[in-house]
Amino acid sequence: MSIRSGSGQHAVSRRTAIRNAGSACSVLGLANLLRARAVSAPSAATAPDTSVILVWLPGGPSHMETYDLKPDAPSAYRGEFRPIATKVPGLDLCEHLPRHAQCADKFTVIRSIHHHSANHDAGHKRVLTGRIPKKPDGFVNDHPMVGSIVSRMREDTPARSGLYNYIVTGDGRVNNVDTFSFGAAYLGNRTHPFRISADPNADDFRVENLSLAAGVSEARLGERATLLTTLDRLRRDIDVGTSMNAADAFNQRAIRMVTSPEARAAFDLSQERDDVRNRYGRHQWGQRALLARRLVEAGVSWVTVVLENPFVSGVDSLKNGTYNWDSHAVNAHIFDDLRVRLPIYDRTITALIEDIYARGLDRRVLLIVTGEFGRTPRINSQIGTNTGITQPGRDHWPDAMNVLVSGGGMATGQVVGATTRKGEEPVQRPLSPNDLWASVYQHLGINPEIAFPDYSGRPMPILPFGEPIPELDPVG
Repeated sequence: MSIRSGSGQHAVSRRTAIRNAGSACSVLGLANLLRARAVSAPSAATAPDTSVILVWLPGGPSHMETYDLKPDAPSAYRGEFRPIATKVPGLDLCEHLPRHAQCADKFTVIRSIHHHSANHDAGHKRVLTGRIPKKPDGFVNDHPMVGSIVSRMREDTPARSGLYNYIVTGDGRVNNVDTFSFGAAYLGNRTHPFRISADPNADDFRVENLSLAAGVSEARLGERATLLTTLDRLRRDIDVGTSMNAADAFNQRAIRMVTSPEARAAFDLSQERDDVRNRYGRHQWGQRALLARRLVEAGVSWVTVVLENPFVSGVDSLKNGTYNWDSHAVNAHIFDDLRVRLPIYDRTITALIEDIYARGLDRRVLLIVTGEFGRTPRINSQIGTNTGITQPGRDHWPDAMNVLVSGGGMATGQVVGATTRKGEEPVQRPLSPNDLWASVYQHLGINPEIAFPDYSGRPMPILPFGEPIPELDPVG
């Protein structure tokens, strides 16, 4: 792969700007960030009006209990669940995903993506950056997460509403950008995601970073003192310089990001009909997914939705359940946990798929659903930490994992790849996470050969290897 640098002199000024940066506390600081972005943005073709929603399932969901069941495998492998037919011949899914079965023509299941990073931290970094981690331990990225790359490539074309081009929503754990390896590494903090941890299902749901302090009118925003003292602090850490000109266009854009009716409307779920909200589920998982759809409709380029704890979604906690998808036997009884988890997941994901198509977003918006790896094909029984009794589970398994893809104008209603009879590794169409990201960058109109300087100044291509998956090529 040839590499062409998108940096040159821009890279020097960017590193200098970052070195001299402070931290933003007000909308004036945000304005300076916008100015710095315009100066340092690499040259690139005009990006198409396309977006990605990544539903991230931390802990690693079991492929053997979701999209790649093995009913003919020995009992030590196949587990307790049985497959059901879908409206797509040959695409059988778990019995606890009946809504998936009804809309299977609107998504593709990739069964043959795999890698070799078996720890959570290494798995997060391997999948989310498209790079083999330099350091397998720790969640701090040494290369940018794909969302940060998209944000960097589109920083001169902000969302129509004035919102950030990279937004993450989840529980409080998303407030630390390194919890899930969502960091920007050498692209700088300015391409970290805007993070939302409030419960969108709550009656008092409020995104503080887009709100004015009580008693402040938009008319007063022209006053410098008012800007400095009355706007909510930005939660996101960003790199800015120190000189400001309150009258320039960058200040006006920054003000718009916190006062724009369009921006605030994107977060106002009360504008949705009750039947739509109910279809997603009136709980955190469902309303996060609905919020993601509203954000991409508002022009946001990349939204990550973290779905990990199902017990915030209207069901009681299980003593033999677990927080995320990390279904070791010491953590959970995998089958009891999934009997609670999968119906919520089934409702949320299929509502998002069907809504994307119903609203005519299926060419513009690409949905990706995955975690960092799959689970061991062989069931491993151990004594549960919380239960004190022997229970079944599965351990980490990067040699086989499933990815659901929908929308983006791509071919759907199909299965790509296959694993062995026991679900151990790919036997058809072995693919890597990089092949998935190559297809994603193709959808977004981003040239993966564009390079950015790493910490040492060495040019690093957006994607070091990988080819678009032809089975996903856009149709029509």
